[in-house]
Amino acid sequence: MVIYGKKSHISVSLFSGGQDSSICLAWALDNYDYVETIGFNYGQRHIVEMEARKNIINAIKKKFPNFSKKIGTDTILEIDFIKKLCKTSLTEVNKITYDHNNIPSTFVPGRNLLFLTAAASLCFVKNINVIIGGMCESDFSNYPDCTERSVISMENALKIGLGNMNLKIQTPLMHINKAYSWKLAYSIGKELLVNIILEYSHTCYLGDRSNRYEWGYGCGKCPACILRRNGWIEWNLIKKH
Repeated sequence: MVIYGKKSHISVSLFSGGQDSSICLAWALDNYDYVETIGFNYGQRHIVEMEARKNIINAIKKKFPNFSKKIGTDTILEIDFIKKLCKTSLTEVNKITYDHNNIPSTFVPGRNLLFLTAAASLCFVKNINVIIGGMCESDFSNYPDCTERSVISMENALKIGLGNMNLKIQTPLMHINKAYSWKLAYSIGKELLVNIILEYSHTCYLGDRSNRYEWGYGCGKCPACILRRNGWIEWNLIKKH
C-alpha cells in the first residue's frame, strides 16, 4: 500500500468532518490535482459532523485558493440501515463501555468496510483509482477495521471484486498518532489549516458543540475527546522543541 505519493491525477477522500478525515482531505489536496469527497449518514449519534463537513470545505475553499480549484464533487450516501443491524453507543444514546477485547461500544461493525466498498463503487463508475481514508492503528479506539491489515485486505478484495481494477487505498495517518497528525496538518497549511480543523472539525462521540477547548469542541470526556485532547497537548510540546 502506498502511503505518500507524488502529485498526480484524481482521488476520492473519505470525509466525515472529523479531525482525521479533515487532515486527510488536506493531504489529498496537497498531493492530487482533483479530489472528490464522499460522506455517510449512518444514523450517527454525532450527526453534527455532517454540518462540520460543509464548514470545513467552505473554509478551505476560502482560505486556500490553490486547493479550492481542486475540490470536486461531494457525494453523501444515506446508509442508516446500519442502525437496524446493530445497537452501538455511536448510533444510540447508550453509555460507552468496553468488551473483553477492550473494544468500545462505539464500534460500529463493518462501518469502514462499507465506507470503502461504497467509495470503490464510486471510483469504478468515475474511473478513479485512489481512495484516501483516515484509518489509523497507532492512535485509535481499538477498532478492528482501522488496522492496516484490514485496509490491505479490503484493497485486495475490492480489486478482485471490481474485475482486477487498479485500486489503491491510501492511509496517510496509519502509523502516526494524533500529535503527529497535527504536525502533518501544520506541514501542509501551517497555523491557518490547523485553526480551520480546530474550529470546524468535530470529533466528540456525543455530538457536543457547546464546550470549546483549546483543542476544539466536545464533551471533553468521551474516548474521542480524550484522544484529541492528548494529541493536541503532545503536539504543542513537540512544537516547543
